[in-house]
Amino acid sequence: MNSFGRRVAVTFFALLFGLTGAAAQSGVYKIIVPFAPGGGQDVLARVIAPELSRLLGQSYIVENRAGAGGAVGGLAVARSEPDGATLLMAASGLSIAAAINANIQYDPVKDFAHIAHVGSGAYLLLSSARVPAKSVSELIAHAKAHPGKLNYSSAGAGSATHLATAFFASRADIDVVHVPFRSSGDALNSVLTGETQFIIVPTLGSQSFIENKDIRVLAAVSKTRLPILPNLPTVAESGLPDFEFLSWFGLLGPANMPADVVRKINEAMSKILAQPEVAARIDQQGIDPMPMSPEAFTKSVAENFEVIRRIAKTTGLGVK
Repeated sequence: MNSFGRRVAVTFFALLFGLTGAAAQSGVYKIIVPFAPGGGQDVLARVIAPELSRLLGQSYIVENRAGAGGAVGGLAVARSEPDGATLLMAASGLSIAAAINANIQYDPVKDFAHIAHVGSGAYLLLSSARVPAKSVSELIAHAKAHPGKLNYSSAGAGSATHLATAFFASRADIDVVHVPFRSSGDALNSVLTGETQFIIVPTLGSQSFIENKDIRVLAAVSKTRLPILPNLPTVAESGLPDFEFLSWFGLLGPANMPADVVRKINEAMSKILAQPEVAARIDQQGIDPMPMSPEAFTKSVAENFEVIRRIAKTTGLGVK
């Protein structure tokens, strides 16, 4: 980054964090989604926010702060006041950004309070219907026959969709080109129009796209088939044994939040996930609701971060 870019970034983050602090002091409660509206985390946040508001007696609003593969929103929450007024609707992309971008200014384990685990979800391998491939093996064969000619899209450099698809390309040993976008919705649109040829994207938030005739759903990126798509084969059974890429989803806050505040929000989230109608809405998005204690969630995030760092190294994207 040149000096002008650094000055702009410094000014931007100063304003960003100043607004965050002001919001907390004014009694505004926020769930920040680190991507543009319409993506998976946005869907979850808008299911959870009204229920959290009802149970805690505080009006939580959803605010989208996209940028840097989710790092802008994540950093804003990490630097906010630890009073429970600013939460992050996070996913494993938070850890992925830290694993592959040396300029990320947060640690996904040390700089956050891991308040409430929502669940885990699988990914799907999608291709443009304009690509003459109707299976994983045919996509790999087509890519090998045209090295450097196929593009894959992502929700931004350093995003979960970036690492997941790069991991697939590495395991499949294919030469393809990464094309980053600002959100998963934009990335999926590029596959739909044929601008890019394939993507690996979370099941969450992608239902409207997978029903489109201009996109082919090739496989589930999991070791076993998905209950919501039982007839869809997995990448693992389609030529890449044991290939899997999962994401956790959960509510985070800044580190050093009072234990009683963390526990209060955690207990509210457990009640929310126990509601049949909420659990059904989350399950329909391909997420398996799974509440856990803050301590167990922190341990899970730490273990997942190590797995992600290993994957990042195998793709050559890992922080040197």
